[in-house]
Amino acid sequence: MTDKLVTNLLHELEPVVEQNLERHLAITKDWNPHDYVPWSEGRDFAFLGGEDWAPEQSRLDPVAKVAMITNLLTEDNLPSYHREIATQFGLDGPWGTWVGRWTAEEGRHGIALRDYLVVTRGVDPVELENARMAHMTAGHVVEKNMLEAIAYVSFQELATRVSHRNTGKATGCPIADQLLARIATDENLHMIFYRNLVAAAFESAPNETMRAVVNEVRDFSMPGATMEGFARNSVTIAKAGIYDLRLHHDEVVAPILRMWKVFERDDLSGDGAKARDELAEFMAALDAQASRFVEQRARLRERQAARAEV
Repeated sequence: MTDKLVTNLLHELEPVVEQNLERHLAITKDWNPHDYVPWSEGRDFAFLGGEDWAPEQSRLDPVAKVAMITNLLTEDNLPSYHREIATQFGLDGPWGTWVGRWTAEEGRHGIALRDYLVVTRGVDPVELENARMAHMTAGHVVEKNMLEAIAYVSFQELATRVSHRNTGKATGCPIADQLLARIATDENLHMIFYRNLVAAAFESAPNETMRAVVNEVRDFSMPGATMEGFARNSVTIAKAGIYDLRLHHDEVVAPILRMWKVFERDDLSGDGAKARDELAEFMAALDAQASRFVEQRARLRERQAARAEV
């Protein structure tokens, strides 16, 4: 993808950005992180004469802890995400306004999640802070062109929505469930914004956009993938059904591809047509892999249930 094409697309998509920004601002609802935190449960830690954290103080089960920490640390890298999209989209005009608005909305997520976890003593705040320092120091750097970037965030925002929503349910806490549902709503609106940009990009540069979509579907990873223990924690989260390959295929990738009508387009040629063939093959393999995982998980749960009855 040439620099000239990138520049042309940024200009061509500017009216679409403005239209979708206006749409977003008209339907989104502002909210306050402090409203979702049970402050009455808070108390001082030892530094101020209170009691430091102990494992028995948490009402979260081990899986919910893992999911909440993973989600929060992912949100913590917002400065890096801001840098990436600001570099890709610029800070002028509607693009710049969106970059600022998106960053401000995303900033509420980490604030609310951390306040909830610290006030309720859901996790060890010292370990959480150490993990935040390490993850943010490492930062988040990607090598993507502009089309790949907007394709990626289309999938990533929806994946984050699914993860947050299911994490809320897994906590067993009505307050956490309500908070994560609120955050998930933001993520869904962000997905719609980016998804609509990709739809417009398909009209302007169908072959290049198709290649970008295939690259991001094939190489997709969550933005928190670089955090320590992410692979291990992802397995825990998948086994619990919070976010797994089946959800990734059925509730994230496939719906967005259907919206873009990638397998119905008649304007693809050359590398674009080749990329679509690759995508069809990859989606079939992903579907099969997801089915195998679900079957293996079911057998594991059956064995665990049998052992529990003995």
